[in-house]
Amino acid sequence: MSDLSTEALDTSQANAKKLLSEQIDSLLAQLPDWVVKQVDSVERIEKVYSFKDFSAALAFTNQVGALAEQEDHHPALLTEWGQVTVTWWSHGLGGVHRNDLIMAARTDQLS
Repeated sequence: MSDLSTEALDTSQANAKKLLSEQIDSLLAQLPDWVVKQVDSVERIEKVYSFKDFSAALAFTNQVGALAEQEDHHPALLTEWGQVTVTWWSHGLGGVHRNDLIMAARTDQLS
């Protein structure tokens, strides 16, 4: 099993394809507490991170934002008192790409 967090993102758009549900489930086995969500018929992967207070949640949000900017691949972030919900999917594909799972693994490394 490969370590998703060390994989390079695939930035070629020509052959980009969203993953099938079975492929997502297989890769999610490497990512504890990440789940598949359907929003407006689009599969996404999501995880809720818990923190001691709003300040810690905001600091984590900023770390995820910096990672997203570095890779030019951006999640949906919901920052609340004591928690941050991170949701990854590839907007242009209308679903989950392997890059989203790579970024989820890298997000886990920040917590």
